[in-house]
Amino acid sequence: MKSHTEYLTFTLTERMAFENITPRIERALAASGIREGLCLVNAMHITASVFINDDEAGLHADYARWLERLAPFDKSPKTYAHNRTGEDNADAHMKRQIMGREVVVAITEGRLDFGPWEQIFYGEFDGHRPKRVLVKVIGE
Repeated sequence: MKSHTEYLTFTLTERMAFENITPRIERALAASGIREGLCLVNAMHITASVFINDDEAGLHADYARWLERLAPFDKSPKTYAHNRTGEDNADAHMKRQIMGREVVVAITEGRLDFGPWEQIFYGEFDGHRPKRVLVKVIGE
């Protein structure tokens, strides 16, 4: 069995945004030379997410509205205990928890083995600074 590791860096200018990273994951897979195995894609920051869904702008807008209703941005330490530590991003931690930290995709015949419409996304919930995503491909 072999493995291949890459680190992707994202600096999104919006506080909350979603970016389709499937082409970058496909390039990492191609560089690995692995034909059968698994690909792990992991957000390495606790205010960012990696998830699989449809690449449809309306759905992404719905996610943003839904997440903001569940965990609204509010810098106030009265709203979130986490913000009493000097941070202002408690909502971003909660949004990440909802959207997830990682995905694992099967690799079949050298390709990501997706279902219809599936794509991999990076979700940012506390933007404006560089954050990393781990891509680990394992297999043969």
